[in-house]
Amino acid sequence: MSWGTGGTEEEKGGLRTALAGLTTRGRSFLAAGVAAVICAYVLGQSDLLRVGLLLAALPLVCATVLYRTRYRVAGSRRLSPARVPSGSEARVHLRMDNVSRLPTGLLMLQDRVPYVLGPRPRFVLDRVEAGGRREVSYRVRSDLRGRYPLGPLQLRLTDPFGMCELTRSFSAYDTLTVIPRVETLPPVRLTGEAKGYGEGRQRSLALAGEDDIIPRGYRYGDDLRRVHWRLTARYGELMVRREEQPQRSRCTVLLDTRGTAYEGAGPDSAFEWAVSGTASALVHMLERGFSVRLLTDDGSSVPGEGADGFAGASQQSADAAGLMMDTLAVIDHSDGTGLSRAYDVLRSGNEGLLIAFLGDLDEEQATVLAKMRQRSGGAVAFLLDGESWLREPTDVPGPSGSGADRLRMLREAGWTAVSVPRGADLADLWRTADRQRTDAASTGSTAGGGVR
Repeated sequence: MSWGTGGTEEEKGGLRTALAGLTTRGRSFLAAGVAAVICAYVLGQSDLLRVGLLLAALPLVCATVLYRTRYRVAGSRRLSPARVPSGSEARVHLRMDNVSRLPTGLLMLQDRVPYVLGPRPRFVLDRVEAGGRREVSYRVRSDLRGRYPLGPLQLRLTDPFGMCELTRSFSAYDTLTVIPRVETLPPVRLTGEAKGYGEGRQRSLALAGEDDIIPRGYRYGDDLRRVHWRLTARYGELMVRREEQPQRSRCTVLLDTRGTAYEGAGPDSAFEWAVSGTASALVHMLERGFSVRLLTDDGSSVPGEGADGFAGASQQSADAAGLMMDTLAVIDHSDGTGLSRAYDVLRSGNEGLLIAFLGDLDEEQATVLAKMRQRSGGAVAFLLDGESWLREPTDVPGPSGSGADRLRMLREAGWTAVSVPRGADLADLWRTADRQRTDAASTGSTAGGGVR
């Protein structure tokens, strides 16, 4: 986290700007002075004229002196942290440095923040000595995902008599990213899943590039015991066998963002639950060593279509996780009505585990999802029943008639499908999916003569 710095904007308007900064007290003094001068002229009272000139001159002198005051002040802001889950607090640290040789007067500091993050913070800074600094901080919190600009920082100057106030703005902005809430999920074993490294049905190479095929040319440092002598004689140069590389299992997390698939809005809506569940699944699978990507119903893929579109290992996984969280922070409903574009992205059966968070489905979209199952090593679906999310949590839980039909279609196609009622806990549903997979495997073993 670094300090962002900025300079004050150039003042414009001369005397007009100074007069516009007169406070209620200053305007009252000016009006009283003008009235006294007029009365003195009408009544011929010289003493009253002097009083009126004094009353009118005082706010004008204060405004002129304040306007011509040139404080050299540097402002900076630091966010801790810059990326925070919804419902959690972040602290904003402000620092003012007096870089001039003269002390400042009374300063009023104000930072602009969106109303979603809370009230606008204001601070009063006493005299700042030459070369001195003052640090203050405030907290912000939002229950809504998004990216929120902070700034610009405003400095309000005032004279000792309170006749005039002038505002100067800094140019630096910062952005607070509010990401979805992430739940800790239990380490269950789902269909089509394998360990992050090792055995697995659907895997991709973690350390080998596309050009690192078997065999390859000798590289400095290779063990001579790996030299393939027959191919060496054939090609006329040293050829070596590549040792078996560690394997990383793949996982695609599909988020259904269709606007027609969800009812309601706000932090407790079905769509927000789906976004939070997607974030939790992404983080959980990355922590288990999977190569992960985020896929939406419109075919958008994060971290992108480079290479195979999946997050890589080590530092690449951390960068991709941040990119996916930033994407989920601002994701909104799509205008699409189907899942065909997401299906087109799953071009082959080498997609590993597929985890989907889905809204309401019609028969056509359930059919598309059934085809997706054929292009993955395993598939788990969390189906949010729209009608149940419109009911109170105290009502009798259970999917509606159409929701039950879609669950049955997905399960018949090989999905591990779980209905998500309003207020459900993702960790409990995660365990339910594991039990459902285990029961399905046990049923299949019994039907096949008791052999798994």
